[in-house]
Amino acid sequence: MKILAIETSCDETAISILECEGDEQNASFKILGNALLSQIDIHREFGGVFPAVAKREHAKNLVPVLAASLEEAELLHEDRQILPDNTRTEIGTLLAREPELAEALFAFLDVAETPDIDAIAVTHGPGLEPALWVGVNLARALAMVWEKPLVGVNHMEGHLLSALTTTNEDGTFEIKDVSLPVLGLLISGGHTELASMDEWLSYRLIGQTKDDAVGEAFDKVARMLSLPYPGGPEISKLAEAARERGNGTKPNLPRPMMRDDTCDFSFSGLKTAVLYMVKDRALTDTEKEELAHAFEDAVGDVLFAKASRAIEQTDAQTLVLGGGVSANTHIRRVFTERIALDHPNVALRIPEARFTTDNAIMIAIAGFYRTLKNEFIEPSEMKANGNLSLT
Repeated sequence: MKILAIETSCDETAISILECEGDEQNASFKILGNALLSQIDIHREFGGVFPAVAKREHAKNLVPVLAASLEEAELLHEDRQILPDNTRTEIGTLLAREPELAEALFAFLDVAETPDIDAIAVTHGPGLEPALWVGVNLARALAMVWEKPLVGVNHMEGHLLSALTTTNEDGTFEIKDVSLPVLGLLISGGHTELASMDEWLSYRLIGQTKDDAVGEAFDKVARMLSLPYPGGPEISKLAEAARERGNGTKPNLPRPMMRDDTCDFSFSGLKTAVLYMVKDRALTDTEKEELAHAFEDAVGDVLFAKASRAIEQTDAQTLVLGGGVSANTHIRRVFTERIALDHPNVALRIPEARFTTDNAIMIAIAGFYRTLKNEFIEPSEMKANGNLSLT
């Protein structure tokens, strides 16, 4: 089964085509085509993602990214096509708010034949709703013209399922031998939550942040330290420098809610503590490194404490980390070491680097599982939902 997947939830424009085989218990995947354009350099001047700019860039880039992915997959074949007038009118209406996308798509459809794919998957939430709508509307248009089934994918489910993969020597990857329940710690710029998958694709919310997402806290602390966006990698560099140097004077920072009896999180107090430490001060480079070290240690301690409590509450057999913050070196180290010590019977799955950032490969994986359940949506009924819940 060939799945074409579209991802535009934030500032990455991505389209992938995967060959998928198997079932829930034993699935294998081969990347046929994968194209991605990042907007990080554009948003850096804003210190974060600016939704209107993200929407504009997606509209400009989606068709070139689509063509690149199809070409890599050897599924792009030129053939003069004549769209029926009613279809052209319907797509024009659908893309009325993205005229640049409409113009590029019509030009593409006029010369490209329908590719040999079996379904189209698209991220329909959560994320920045203006950005989501661009990808959703392209998926709706392609589903209508190519007459392919359409499936909506939850972005966070993509992160969770892709973290379950293992890669083979030939570059293919698979999901197999997964022991349920699976506990997912999903950590990104917009999310910090613990969700239990007791049965395949069925989730329970175990805990979530009461205020800032952990990735948001990283970015805000980075701004306090006058570091560029995105802040997470910059904080990590400073913190690792402090650890390598050793013998530093690391400030004391709070671990909010770490010892309460819930699996919920709070990072606003930690962020505020950093703010008071840097307020009206000109920090030296060494002081910035030690503060980043202290902040990252506090985050790692809180995340592990909450995940550990959730493991005990859910009797989880597998723990997965997912989302952009799962790329953090210290967090990966903390979980690798402490799960082995405190929960030796729990299988820890940490995603490869390519699955930590937003990408369409993970959307294709989730789309495959949803396709197995025939969870298709009519193009006219597909909607974007910036607050879409995994549970």
